[in-house]
Amino acid sequence: MPKVGDSAPDFKLPDQNGKVRTLKEFKGQSVLVYFYPKDFTSGCTTEACTIRDSFPNFKTQDLVVLGISADTVESHKKFADKYKLPFTLLADPDKKVINLYGVWQKKKFLGKEYMGIARSSFLLDKKGKIAKVYNKVKPPIHAAQVLKDSEELK
Repeated sequence: MPKVGDSAPDFKLPDQNGKVRTLKEFKGQSVLVYFYPKDFTSGCTTEACTIRDSFPNFKTQDLVVLGISADTVESHKKFADKYKLPFTLLADPDKKVINLYGVWQKKKFLGKEYMGIARSSFLLDKKGKIAKVYNKVKPPIHAAQVLKDSEELK
């Protein structure tokens, strides 16, 4: 997993509209790269909608939001449309970027172990360096945490 001070690994993934996006295209802007387990699940919906509801503040801080999961472009499109998400969702069904950022991890639920996406985020500064790593993100408060940390970066 990349650490604070590291250059954020670049990537190339399709967004919810099928357009291929790269991290490099956002150089010069602060970026929140957030990894989440699955479209339409309760925690992921809470996280996305909390970011959506705070999105005017993200725009004020010139903070780009990129959500990444292993879901397909089609799933992301339905998720973004249903919840009117004003930010970019990136599809990584091959888990290349998910693995690059080290968020494909062993998880436990009801006593069973399995591999899955650990809900994690990376706040990048305008130079593309990792300014903050969020592990074990709490969906209802994550947007507020990011906005506060982003403000402190300025």
